[in-house]
Amino acid sequence: MSKKELKTNAMRILDRNKIPYEYETYECDEFVDGITTADKIGLPHEQVYKTLVTVGKTGGHYVFVIPIAAELDLKKAAKSVGEKSVEMLHVKDITAVTGYVRGGCTAIGMKKQFPTVIDSSAQHQEYIYVSGGKIGMQIKLKPDDLKKAARAEYGEITF
Repeated sequence: MSKKELKTNAMRILDRNKIPYEYETYECDEFVDGITTADKIGLPHEQVYKTLVTVGKTGGHYVFVIPIAAELDLKKAAKSVGEKSVEMLHVKDITAVTGYVRGGCTAIGMKKQFPTVIDSSAQHQEYIYVSGGKIGMQIKLKPDDLKKAARAEYGEITF
């Protein structure tokens, strides 16, 4: 190959753990929501998941992976990680906390290992798509492989 293949930190972690995945890239210069992304590359909405980062009452950070059309239930999310309450991390803090930019945030390979919960609906999918670690890239993998790579648990965390 004359052109070096693009690898994100998330992809290197998947490779190192011998976790199979596929990836798709698409033209995108700035943040767009998950539904727009799915429509742009023709992916079924129920298989595309977004990564949300929260901060708990204790100051700890928590990562939640939910379907793009779903809403995070903050009460259920807090309970799933043993917090009294959680709130969304402010957009300006995403890169400093995770090492990723808004729209390119994935649960795999953040700056630190944060407690991570994947919505239990993922267990019903053969494959799911999550951000590949940069805007314009989606990774397709089995939900249990995401769980392993992100050291996550499944939980009921959406409305």
